[in-house]
Amino acid sequence: MTALQVLVLGGTTFVGRAIVEDALRTGAEVTLFGRGKTGPDLFPGLTRLIGDRASGDYQALGEGNWDAVVDVSGYVPRHVGQAMDSLAGRVGRYLFISSHAVYQSSGLGPDSTEDSPRRPPVRDTEVLDEQTYGPLKVACEDDVLARHGSRATIVRPGKVAGPHDPSDIFTYWVRRAARGGKVALPGDPEQPVQIIDVRDLARLVVQLVTDDRPGIFHAVGPARPVTLGGLIETCALVAGSEVQIVPVPREQAPSLFPLIRTEWTTQQRSPARARAAGMPATPLEVTAADVRAWDRQRGQPPLAPGFSAEDERRLLG
Repeated sequence: MTALQVLVLGGTTFVGRAIVEDALRTGAEVTLFGRGKTGPDLFPGLTRLIGDRASGDYQALGEGNWDAVVDVSGYVPRHVGQAMDSLAGRVGRYLFISSHAVYQSSGLGPDSTEDSPRRPPVRDTEVLDEQTYGPLKVACEDDVLARHGSRATIVRPGKVAGPHDPSDIFTYWVRRAARGGKVALPGDPEQPVQIIDVRDLARLVVQLVTDDRPGIFHAVGPARPVTLGGLIETCALVAGSEVQIVPVPREQAPSLFPLIRTEWTTQQRSPARARAAGMPATPLEVTAADVRAWDRQRGQPPLAPGFSAEDERRLLG
């Protein structure tokens, strides 16, 4: 059997790296496209095509044929459109990594599906911020579906966690729970939380291109529904520590505090379609243990999200 030929647009950081690793595990032949600046020592045996999406440099994609392209680094319609133009007629399936930010944030019930209402698309800016990120992804989705039709696949991950996560959002709670003691939580411990282990996301993506499957899929986890309080306690259990969760006023915490959400239904989306397509469900304790081991291995550098230890002590009195 001929090996699956996969082109990954952005494959050396967090999500892309996991997708490449899983594709290689299945025996696929992978080609990377990117600037060549992130993770230059990763995947030394793979073909690297050097280009820059920001400047529109896609010359390296002028030759070659692939069974599937996985677009990990498309955030604005111009980038996605130029990639599709450069690859026209030379790829089978186009799989686009989107986001749950495409959805309207209110008016949804628990277990909302991939058919839930999206936000209006935006095309008149390339500035990525809290207001534009989701609508720009909507526009990208629309363009991929319009161009590729039944050869298009859209994957919408929730919060992704795992080793090599540059956001440190889940890592904050892993590290904080490991310290034990009173834990300041500027939210409700009963808030539901959905995270997806990056390796489960990667397995789903590779399975979809292997099966040549069209459609739109939620990539959410963990294996069992969990609350934010339960997540913190699981992280503590993995580390062998004990925690006492102390709710504190939201206004006393930094904005965009890790995993805190006001609309709880955004953390209750249905994974049924992705599970049926082959997405695994890594237990939360496994993700937490692996993130803790990776964080310790890298020397536990300072984290940007959440409270500093000093600020938390002051807040707790």
